[in-house]
This record gives sequence, C-alpha cells and structure tokens, in this order.
Amino acid sequence: MLNVVVMVSGGGTNLQAIIDNIESGQIRNARITAVISNNANAYALERAKKHGIPAVCISPKDFSSRQEFNEAFLEKVEEIGPDLIVLAGFLVVIPPEMIRRYPNQIINIHPSLIPSFCGTGYYGLKVHEAALARGVKVAGATVHFVDEGTDTGPIILQKAVEVRNGDTPEILQRRVMEEAEWQILPRAIELIAEGRVKVTGNIAEVS
Repeated sequence: MLNVVVMVSGGGTNLQAIIDNIESGQIRNARITAVISNNANAYALERAKKHGIPAVCISPKDFSSRQEFNEAFLEKVEEIGPDLIVLAGFLVVIPPEMIRRYPNQIINIHPSLIPSFCGTGYYGLKVHEAALARGVKVAGATVHFVDEGTDTGPIILQKAVEVRNGDTPEILQRRVMEEAEWQILPRAIELIAEGRVKVTGNIAEVS
C-alpha cells in the first residue's frame, strides 16, 4: 500500500479528485495518510477532515526564518513517513533537503503542457493568462516528478485541452482542471502505486 501525503494551499479540488478515485476503487493500492497546507484557511483541510484524513497546517509565517520553517516542515513529513508526496496546488517552494530526501517520490500537477508556460512565476491563473495572451490553440496539464529546478523534473503524464474562442483565464482554468488535472493526477498516483513508472535520467517511462 502506497502511503501518500498531499500538500495543498487552497480549495483542494485536485485533492478531492484523488480522494474520489481512492474511495471509488479506481486507485486500489494507495491511501492518503495526511494532508498538509501552508494556509490555515485552506478549504482543502476541511475536505480532508470530512473524509477522516489527518490534516495539518505548517505556515512559513509562523517561523522566524525560512530555514526554521524548512526544518519543521521536513521534520513533520518525516514523522508521517510517506512513500509519495503529491503537490496539488502547493504554493510553497519545497526545500532542497526534502527533494534530496525523497528522490522521485514527489510529484506535482502543473496547469500547462510543460515546457510551455512553466517555471518561476507561472502558477494559478497566471498560466492561463499567459496562454491566452500568446494565442495558443491547445492548453492542458502535466504531472511531473519534482527536482531542484522549477517544473523541470521528469514528465509522467500530460493531457491536452482545447482553447475556445471567448475563453477567459477563469473559464480556461476550469476546463483544464475538469478535463485534464482531475484525470491525470489520480491516474499518475495509480500508476506509481502499481509500480508502472520508471525513471531514467530525466525521462519517466510508463508501462
């Protein structure tokens, strides 16, 4: 059984998609052992509690330095002991020590088809604003492993989504979530739980 920790900063719609897939039996070999947020008001914490999942807030604001936060953050994660860490809209930079501690055990969902509209500064609505400003005809989402770069780790899954005339960033964001993110993030967890993802260098192969 794959023990999963989900980290989230906001509403937790991707968290809900994972919970739904576990409860429906689509994901059979994984369970969420904890949800961590940096935001005490994140609705994701409520989602976790409604499903009997331990939820905790660890915020950089509660520490005198980023180093103190990083140490407490890593200590809490090690206390939980996850096999897989899932970043589902987590707006905190993961400490390098954590990435080294959990190589190819941290995955992230990004709301674009990497390498487009990714890297520093591209998150949330900013991604969709940039995509529409560029006039792309296809958007989408990517699940990738986390390394010490920003959105540079091995790609596990991607799914394209049509951009339509009249789209606003908010409309496009919702379509990308519904048609891509909520599908490929649970699927990636399922594949990892089944041992079907192999990483060689910067390439993730799915069998």
